[in-house]
Amino acid sequence: MSVVSINLNGIKLRRDVQDRTHLGDFIREEGRQTGTHLGCEHGVCGACTVLVDGVPVRSCISFAPACEGKSVTSVEGYQDDPIMALLRPAFSKHHGLQCGYCTPGMLTTARDIVLRFPYADEAKVRLELSGNLCRCTGYKGIVAAILDVLEQCRSAPAAIAELRAAAAKGRQCWPAQAAAPAAFAPFSPEDVGAASQSADADNNARSDGAAFSALGAKVEGDTVIEGGFTVNYPADQVWKFMADLPAVASCLPGAQLTDHEKQANGGERVKGHVGIKFGPMSAAFNGSAKLQRDEANRAAVLKGAGTDSLSQSRATGNIAFIVQALDESKTRVSVNLGFSLQGPLAQFSRSGLVKDFVGRLIQEFGKNVGLRMDPNRSSDDPLPVAKLNAFSLAWSVLIGRIKRLFSRS
Repeated sequence: MSVVSINLNGIKLRRDVQDRTHLGDFIREEGRQTGTHLGCEHGVCGACTVLVDGVPVRSCISFAPACEGKSVTSVEGYQDDPIMALLRPAFSKHHGLQCGYCTPGMLTTARDIVLRFPYADEAKVRLELSGNLCRCTGYKGIVAAILDVLEQCRSAPAAIAELRAAAAKGRQCWPAQAAAPAAFAPFSPEDVGAASQSADADNNARSDGAAFSALGAKVEGDTVIEGGFTVNYPADQVWKFMADLPAVASCLPGAQLTDHEKQANGGERVKGHVGIKFGPMSAAFNGSAKLQRDEANRAAVLKGAGTDSLSQSRATGNIAFIVQALDESKTRVSVNLGFSLQGPLAQFSRSGLVKDFVGRLIQEFGKNVGLRMDPNRSSDDPLPVAKLNAFSLAWSVLIGRIKRLFSRS
């Protein structure tokens, strides 16, 4: 047995452990910093990479007693690191992660590349990444994320320049260590009574965000897309239409209801199918959902879940909408879509292109609502069926992105 004392993410960690205890196990079991992942445990995959005195090492083949007195930084210790502050959003933007198992080690290695090779090209980045394995992404997104951060760092902000200068001189450099947690401050409980709740009709004037939150429309960790559309009909008439689930489903491209049940508590439960095809992404989700209404605010949220029969990906999410009168004959319908995906399709949910695609779907939905509510339509005329034209939608999304690109220049 050996007494090992290290500085882990700015906090002194001292434990009595076996001589052959690996650093990765020491960090996870004794330090409770479980962001460090152990994969091959042979120093091959790179998932366990951490910094020891600013230098990347494989924690699965490094012995804890050999790190006595050293500073160790795991993925939890980069709160104030300027390079990691750029890498995290870049990995998300370029889909540099999927299952996430390799991500802690990949981020540590990526930081080292940005630090030591400010003018690295794609070939150099791929060479330096060769010690970190990823079974999901194919590396393209990871490489793109690192090149993106390198481009952002060309101007060398002060904090990044200081880290690079230390590396160039051969000195050890590591991120600012996290401060030790403040001591617990005792307190005396105070009974403040129940919060008052007003049923005043003036609640109709509260903001979209407040109404969405009250309905539970925004779920922590979900991808959230906000949009909306305007129709030339009175708000009460639009709300009545939007509360009719079969009518609403008929306006949503690719959606089809197979079962509709009104419940005793005033809610509604539906089962159905949603088919989507966009470039390489094709999905056919079957699932169920439940509708909750807030009559006072003309707001509702549809919460549901489903499974794609093609890829077996699972989706959970909610669609919330608020109907607001702009004037006596014009109404704005604000839409808040929150969702999360698990499985092969999860990588697509982070795409900016897919978010544009969903925004376009909302606009198509608004057009269909306007057509369905047209009072001049004869009862004998067949209503248009909402169909998903993947080619036209994809084309409009691409044209929109090209226009925005040129408008910035």
